[in-house]
Amino acid sequence: MKKNADHSTDIQRLKRISGQIEGIKKMIEEKRYCTDILTQTKAVRAALKALEVSILEKHLNHCVSGAFESKSKVDSQKKMTELLEFFAKRMS
Repeated sequence: MKKNADHSTDIQRLKRISGQIEGIKKMIEEKRYCTDILTQTKAVRAALKALEVSILEKHLNHCVSGAFESKSKVDSQKKMTELLEFFAKRMS
């Protein structure tokens, strides 16, 4: 049975992002200055990007490399197709 990549370290990132979003909500409720709110939204975007990079890195190092290490052409080709589709969607 294949073991999935461990994303437990990403939980802390998600908790921070959740806190940042709650902070933005509070700022809006308090009618804070627009550019202050925008600064916080940029911080959330940066945190989400870091989360995406972390998850992609784990996917490549664990799931994709595992498919190639299995020496199964079907698994390897499936992962290549999956990655191509993923990046095609991200680039459009």
